[in-house]
Amino acid sequence: MTSRLAIYHPAGRVGLGENVFGKDIANFELFQAMVRHGGLKQVDFLTHAAIKAEDLARSLVGETAPGTRVTTASIMAQSVAAEAGALLRGGPRLEDLAWQRRRTVGDRAYSLMGLIHTIAPPTMRQEIAMSTVAPTQAWDALICTSPSVQSAMTSMFDEWTAYLADRFGGKAQPRPQLPLIPLGVNTAALGGAADRLDVRSATRESLAIGPDDILILWVGRLSFFEKAFPQAMMRAAEEAAQATGKRVHFAMVGWFPNGAEGERMYRQAVEAHAPSIVFHVIDGNDRQRLATLWSAADVFISLVDNIQETFGITPLEAMASGLPVIVSDWDGYRYTVRNGEEGFLIPTLGGPEGGFVSDLVGEHALGFKSYQQYVGIIAQHTAVHVGRAAEALIQLIQSPDLRRRMGEAGRRRVRETFDWSVVAPQYTALATELAAIRQASDDPRTLSRKHPVKGDPFHDFAGFATSTLNLETRLRLREGVTAQSVENVRTIELDMFAANWRGTVEEALRVTQLLSNGVVLTARELLTAFPAPRRRHVQMSLVWMAKQGFLDWL
Repeated sequence: MTSRLAIYHPAGRVGLGENVFGKDIANFELFQAMVRHGGLKQVDFLTHAAIKAEDLARSLVGETAPGTRVTTASIMAQSVAAEAGALLRGGPRLEDLAWQRRRTVGDRAYSLMGLIHTIAPPTMRQEIAMSTVAPTQAWDALICTSPSVQSAMTSMFDEWTAYLADRFGGKAQPRPQLPLIPLGVNTAALGGAADRLDVRSATRESLAIGPDDILILWVGRLSFFEKAFPQAMMRAAEEAAQATGKRVHFAMVGWFPNGAEGERMYRQAVEAHAPSIVFHVIDGNDRQRLATLWSAADVFISLVDNIQETFGITPLEAMASGLPVIVSDWDGYRYTVRNGEEGFLIPTLGGPEGGFVSDLVGEHALGFKSYQQYVGIIAQHTAVHVGRAAEALIQLIQSPDLRRRMGEAGRRRVRETFDWSVVAPQYTALATELAAIRQASDDPRTLSRKHPVKGDPFHDFAGFATSTLNLETRLRLREGVTAQSVENVRTIELDMFAANWRGTVEEALRVTQLLSNGVVLTARELLTAFPAPRRRHVQMSLVWMAKQGFLDWL
């Protein structure tokens, strides 16, 4: 078994400031875990900035002397990586490292291990794809944190190398392995903070939450364009409150990338969609406050709808804290949460392939649309089933015993599968496996009209959703939905986001009319009611209407 590992960390210093992104937290905790739980004798940090090894070790594990020796050196000292046998990077870009390896110590000197945090940005996908035209080898790896990412990356590499073969001829060249290793959490620390009954009482009292009230908790970046549009969660909370008669609180803990404007839009939406719930916005940079909220909450919810998300740490943190979870049936979430055991997976509906989405890809590629606009437009046409989310909330609100059982199941699952003490040794085992491939390896490569990397997102990410809209998808109005329900969206900014990428409100009203009185129609039957030039737009409206909770597709 490998006893030494090099880690490429350009910044040198480690730690968490304010407004941190999930990947930064994940990398920090991964580096900690490799020192504490990796079963290694030595970890070598290769950096761009000069930093003393003792200072780096202290920032990772505190004053406690780690059982693993920590050293630091420049990334230019490639002999250190060669002596370690493997170099881990907390990101997926291997191209430059592979060339640096070839230039200095040779391809067979050590293995490269990159970590994929997100595959949504087309530029990121292109960077990952470039590893096939760099001197990467079969003894290198790009670590996938969920089966959905692993599947999407396999497809992307297949299509990309097929394009290269068609363009240039020849055979497929070596490409990195795509092993599956999840991210992890510190189960003991989270569980210890969540189990303090005195903290639970004091925190709930500070938020004016009564003993019989229900607190639903969201934790994460408050970004509708990069994380989740909140309307489905708001609507589900409102429906659950109405059905149970309970006083329901919904606390969203995080930070707004677009500041006060973002908070204003969220508050406008909650006033429209969930007027009876008590809404709290709490600063996620206050980590002590967050620790108290894990103990104060009754249910965790995260109905992510964005291709930016590929794993999801916060559901694991909630499970480690003993909370039942309600999450969208989406990429990494369906890997970590088992429906009906630790919580509920809520069905999702991705948009249809083809049509004018290629215009969006082109506009983003040429700089007309920012990355945030790109993923936000896609997310606004990705639906999470409001009715199923409400049903899940109702069950959990009505049954303290179900909340307890699911919370206990979540703790067991995290402790056995996703604790860093379980995850970190998998990195060490991978380094050992790659070394064996490196020591006994030969060298190992089809036809596509579309760009294999910057393709149609509803094709590339079709596997994220439970199902995708097709012409035979059967649709009906959800109970209680009227023309006025649809008309009301004109006044809600979040609901009207990216309105020019779908049909008009008038066309949505026409769909409502066609499905009135309990009529069930396929998407094909609905679209034939509109002029041919408008059908692609109306098709997108069907997903958007499902997203808004107007249409049921199950």
